[in-house]
Amino acid sequence: MAEGQSKSNLQGALLALAAMGIYATHDVFIKFLGGHYAPFQTLFFAVLFSFPLVTIVILHDTTVANLRPTHPWWVLIRTISSTIVGFCAFYAFSNLPLAETYSILFITPLLITVLSIPLLGETVRLRRWAAVVVGLAGVMIVLQPGHSHLGLGHLAALGAAMFSSLSNVIVRKIGQDERSAVLMLYPMVSNFLVMGALLAFVYKPMPVEHIGSFAAMAVLGTCAGLLFIAAYKRAEATVVAPMQYSQILWASFYGYVFFGETLKPNVLIGAAVIIGSGLYILFREGRGRASEHTPVLSSMDLARDKGTRPSANIWARLRSGGK
Repeated sequence: MAEGQSKSNLQGALLALAAMGIYATHDVFIKFLGGHYAPFQTLFFAVLFSFPLVTIVILHDTTVANLRPTHPWWVLIRTISSTIVGFCAFYAFSNLPLAETYSILFITPLLITVLSIPLLGETVRLRRWAAVVVGLAGVMIVLQPGHSHLGLGHLAALGAAMFSSLSNVIVRKIGQDERSAVLMLYPMVSNFLVMGALLAFVYKPMPVEHIGSFAAMAVLGTCAGLLFIAAYKRAEATVVAPMQYSQILWASFYGYVFFGETLKPNVLIGAAVIIGSGLYILFREGRGRASEHTPVLSSMDLARDKGTRPSANIWARLRSGGK
């Protein structure tokens, strides 16, 4: 039994690592296209090319019901949050080095822990509070306020992490009652309509190769999502969830190869602090005796079951709330 679970966990970890690599490749396209077009345009066409793939997922939802939300106000808040996440994350990836963007987005589990207190009535004890404080200190190391220039890209990355956390906590709150179709479709339609309305002010004609890049993004996002769901089906959440942090390795590699980015010492140290605190929270929640409340892992489990996924990756956020 133990040997079988160990083998299953190994398979799940490898699938998750593959998913993270594909997600990171997806983000290279975001950054590349972000150098040519405004975030409104890149996000609009990213969503547009994803509609056919999401439609297939929705058609597989055999629940006999309509698309009317069970909790309309929470769905509305989540939809607005997810729309903000989409724009902020696309802007951050377009304007910041990949590794720096990921480092900031990695605070999502920490913020989920904090938001679970007022929204879910969770109890967060001293050790996890300490991990949150340490993680936020890691963000300060990355940002170096007062010593380096902080621009809109940094603010956008922080906004993406904050509103992604809110979106994921709402999934935990209403996910048992809402259909997958509702949780997936509403944020996508919102992004499509809002970014489409703003597109008229920033639209630039696109060559065929850029249109192909948007199509490639949709395929990469879908493949990574399927791999990640498969990973969760095979392995425990405490094994799969930490694999998201491998994206910092991909970001460092891709940033150097494609964009000439180098990993600054403060980003490396800050990322290590943030990842360490995030791992502590994940493993702490994974120990049943240590914690009766698991807002981060529970949010991930529900996101998986609903065909969505909270993570540090922007496209994952768009899919989990509208990526």
